Amino acid sequence: MLRSIGRLTPETTAFFVCDIQSKFAPHIHQFKNVILATNHMMNVCNELKIPIIVTEQYPKGLGHTVSELDVSKHSVFEKTKFSMFVPEVEKKLKELNTKSIVISGIESHVCVQQTSLDLLEKGYEVHLLEDAISSQFPNDRKVAIERVRQSGGFITTTSSVMLELVKDASHPNFKNVSKTLKQFQDERAQLPSSL
Repeated sequence: MLRSIGRLTPETTAFFVCDIQSKFAPHIHQFKNVILATNHMMNVCNELKIPIIVTEQYPKGLGHTVSELDVSKHSVFEKTKFSMFVPEVEKKLKELNTKSIVISGIESHVCVQQTSLDLLEKGYEVHLLEDAISSQFPNDRKVAIERVRQSGGFITTTSSVMLELVKDASHPNFKNVSKTLKQFQDERAQLPSSL
């Protein structure tokens, strides 16, 4: 049997935004990179009508999703469990025709990793946006990426996913996606360093 190679299509993909909350801002390595990549990925998902699922870890203590990300029109779930795969999120995924989950957020070695493992265990394909996840310490991020890869997840980048979702310059949404991609690349080039 051919192992899945992780192809993405808008019709069967959902985007998970994991705990990108205000209280984490001073502590996460290159947090601005995570926000930037997530924001542009959200724009592409909105353009392609891909569902976006957002979680907030104990927002009473850790604050809500950062104001730079407009989550007002998306499903936002509060949680205390580290994994995003709480019963409410599982129910939401069952309502959608979801096969693949693209993930951004923090922290890589805790909430992102545990979410990835739960999803893989349930048979979903996991695509980690390598340039849109982080932790307080770079080594935790590095090891989490390898752990998810060892477990069968796909490691990719925001730019790669954006273009894979449209696949062809003749796609009706290509022009808008291409504009978002260029803006993302221009803004990323102005940040001190990438992840």
